[in-house]
Amino acid sequence: MSTIEDNDKVAHVNLVQRYSRQMLLPQVGPSGQLTLKNSSVLVIGTGGLGSAVIMYLAGAGLGRIDLIDFDVVDESNLHRQIIHSERNVGRSKVQSAYDRICEINSSISCNILHTKLTFENAKDILDKNYSTIIDCTDNQLSRYILNDCCYLLNIPLIHGSAIGMEGQLTLFSPRHGTSHAINIR
Repeated sequence: MSTIEDNDKVAHVNLVQRYSRQMLLPQVGPSGQLTLKNSSVLVIGTGGLGSAVIMYLAGAGLGRIDLIDFDVVDESNLHRQIIHSERNVGRSKVQSAYDRICEINSSISCNILHTKLTFENAKDILDKNYSTIIDCTDNQLSRYILNDCCYLLNIPLIHGSAIGMEGQLTLFSPRHGTSHAINIR
């Protein structure tokens, strides 16, 4: 008969086996891996930027990754939206991304919302005890909505954007009253 303690030991062994290489990094270690496991993020946008972000977060072992996007997979975007594949053309991007997350790491909790972020629904969507919100959208209105809502809810917001061969990454941390921007060329 297995006990909760036995199950915890098995889960711990599996965690160590799966993430042993990144736990060797002094910046991660066992405590950092546990922090990742206990973290939750909301990724808005499952296109070009969102694809890479979602796959790396799933591989890193975050505990919960929730997704929101209103679009469908289009063949003309497959070369840069790497989470999606030809078999998903015409499907909801969040459903396609959800399926891929489950293939990468079945121990992750994932909720999907096939809708557009608006002023009317933003607070209800974002107010779900997320550690961080990640903005991978490609429109200014969504960025304004996310910035305002994250500020009001006191949730760190990571904003990424790319045009051509240039990119920008910004962290807004209302808890610490700071923001940091990185321009990549």
